[in-house]
Amino acid sequence: MTMTSKISNSLMYNWSSPPHNKRNTCLRMNRRTQSLLLETQVTDTVESQSLFRRLILLRHAKNSWEYPSLGDHDRPLSKAGKDDAFNVSQKLQQLGWIPQLILSSDAVRTRETLKIMQEHEKGFLEAQVHFISSFYSVAAMDGRTAEHLQQTICKYSTDEIVTVMCMGHNRGWEEAASMFAGALIELKTCNAALLEASGKSWEEAFAIAGLGVWKLQGIVTPSRG
Repeated sequence: MTMTSKISNSLMYNWSSPPHNKRNTCLRMNRRTQSLLLETQVTDTVESQSLFRRLILLRHAKNSWEYPSLGDHDRPLSKAGKDDAFNVSQKLQQLGWIPQLILSSDAVRTRETLKIMQEHEKGFLEAQVHFISSFYSVAAMDGRTAEHLQQTICKYSTDEIVTVMCMGHNRGWEEAASMFAGALIELKTCNAALLEASGKSWEEAFAIAGLGVWKLQGIVTPSRG
């Protein structure tokens, strides 16, 4: 008789044996304990995965200067900028940093950057998207961008959303990334800072990490080198 058969027979015997049999009672308890342990392990895994919040701070791709009559807000991307947006979308896809929520400046160059990313990588198309007009203006205000990003993320996100991408402009995006990470970060056009902090919610993540404690996982650039 195999070990599997012995165990199966014992378990079958448990259910038909008198309740006063100590050996059978122990077997039933062991079976229940194993089941509870498995359930606890699954729950712990789910909870531990929900502790991590990932924030992508992406500066728009390079804009064109071919139309001098256009205001800064309405400048489109250059050909190089379009290529860069495509390359960065590929890299983020390969790294598995696909946002479930995208908050973007409403400037033409950020809209076009996002559109290209959505056209080439399905994951970006499936994300919730909100265009935030204040993202354009706040980027020019010293020391205001990080706080504004935090407030906006908490307003639009839910606990189920693990990865958020904020798209905007310098100098604010570079400044905010540096403040979150506690280190000097340079964001050239179409560069993305990948930041991570722990928390069961975005509010908790910002409360725990605050400024200077977010972990910088890397800077994604469009370069193929």
